[in-house]
Amino acid sequence: MPAPPIADDIELIIEDIGGGGGKKPPLPGYGGDDEGKPRPPGPTSPRRYYTGVTLGIVSILMFFMALASAYIVRKGSSGGEWIPFHFPILVWANTAILLASSLTMEIARRHLQAAQPRAFRNWWTITTILGLLFLAGQLIVWRQLVAQGVYVASNPASSFFYIFTGAHAVHILGGVGALLFVLFRKFDRANVSQQAAVGVTSYYWHFLDALWVFLAVLLYLGK
Repeated sequence: MPAPPIADDIELIIEDIGGGGGKKPPLPGYGGDDEGKPRPPGPTSPRRYYTGVTLGIVSILMFFMALASAYIVRKGSSGGEWIPFHFPILVWANTAILLASSLTMEIARRHLQAAQPRAFRNWWTITTILGLLFLAGQLIVWRQLVAQGVYVASNPASSFFYIFTGAHAVHILGGVGALLFVLFRKFDRANVSQQAAVGVTSYYWHFLDALWVFLAVLLYLGK
């Protein structure tokens, strides 16, 4: 027996109230097939990297300033324990290499700003090589001191020399790692842009160069 028309009307009203007559389109950002799925991360702001390298530079500067203060106080109160040693001339050659690396880095940055990627890579590679040459030169300096019989525990003067140069070399090694990262990184797949990576690396590198000049003069005058 067919259902009366009134029953059919009631069923239609119930379906409209409960949404059974068809799904409404989801609001933007809600529901749908993408609901609950993580969205791809957007590009990271370069300010975060510049803030990070600034904090790193400040902490490194505080560390070396504390060492410099201890160096000055120890030298003034050492009496006869402070035994001078022959200051290696190669230290100044290493200083020239490090200063030259700052120059080549700035040349590389200008080529990057001028949209000349090949010239940028060439000058950036030269900067990396100069950084490695500086580290090799420091190894030679330490070998020269060992040949003179000057070791870390020989006296306070030699101890501070090894501590200063060794700590700085570790930070230079980190800078070389950053140079290699910029040189070989595919920035089309990275969250940081090439310009930001180059800028952050250059700030760190120039700081280490200036710090080395200060340390070399301090050690020479206090030898």
